[in-house]
Amino acid sequence: MFGCLYDGVADVASLEVAADEPVGGLRFAFYGRTSTIEHQDPATSKAWQMEVASEVIAGHGHIVEVFFDAGESRRGGWRDRLAAAELLAAVRDPDRGFDAIIVGEYERAFAGDQLPRLLALFRRYGVQVWLPESGEAIDMDNPEHRALVKMLGGQSLREVVRARHRAMASTRVQTLEGRFLGGRAPYGYMLVESGAHPRLADARRGRMTYRLEVDPETAPVVRWLFAERLAGRSVDSLVRDLNDRGVPCPAAHDADRNTHRTRRLW
Repeated sequence: MFGCLYDGVADVASLEVAADEPVGGLRFAFYGRTSTIEHQDPATSKAWQMEVASEVIAGHGHIVEVFFDAGESRRGGWRDRLAAAELLAAVRDPDRGFDAIIVGEYERAFAGDQLPRLLALFRRYGVQVWLPESGEAIDMDNPEHRALVKMLGGQSLREVVRARHRAMASTRVQTLEGRFLGGRAPYGYMLVESGAHPRLADARRGRMTYRLEVDPETAPVVRWLFAERLAGRSVDSLVRDLNDRGVPCPAAHDADRNTHRTRRLW
């Protein structure tokens, strides 16, 4: 079983779905993907994609293996996605247990011209690719299929752009409202809770929003650095001064989150 899940555990539910299918017809490997784990439920995303895929291949075969990527960008190549890379390796295996690939949704599986470039590999090993959008195996000798794949590829890239602009607009508004949107607090600041999360589902789980406040311990160091630099001192002289006075560098000041940093000097 080559199936790969976001938690690395074999998917018993998907195996039960495959076991309930009638024996015979094509053996399909299912591929699905969700881009995030924090904001999407991988189990729910996988379930609806598998349901769509199962409806497409009904009467033609059944799903025997499952490959699912969670937390992977659609723009990343298949060789750079964990489950997709496993599927590519399985395609090359002469003893593989499937004859065709069915994806849950084109935009989940491919971006731009990824599918046309992969089809040459799949054809070489005699593996069909079925899409819910086509309802059958893709045949690039069919002009309708060529037009469909080209349209879907362009549409998937446009969705990447739309999603990026929506995310940027949202983060810009939240930043102007005073929210800190994630990551470590910059040196000289600290994070403080600023209230319950605005999304009700996240608030019910106890998630909070945060804002930046000046850190009374490290802010004076930042102010001193800017003042001395503006007065004409070199970076090297500032570094020597800080180390000579034993001022903890950012990694030393926040050692619990910087265990990967061995140098404790500016």
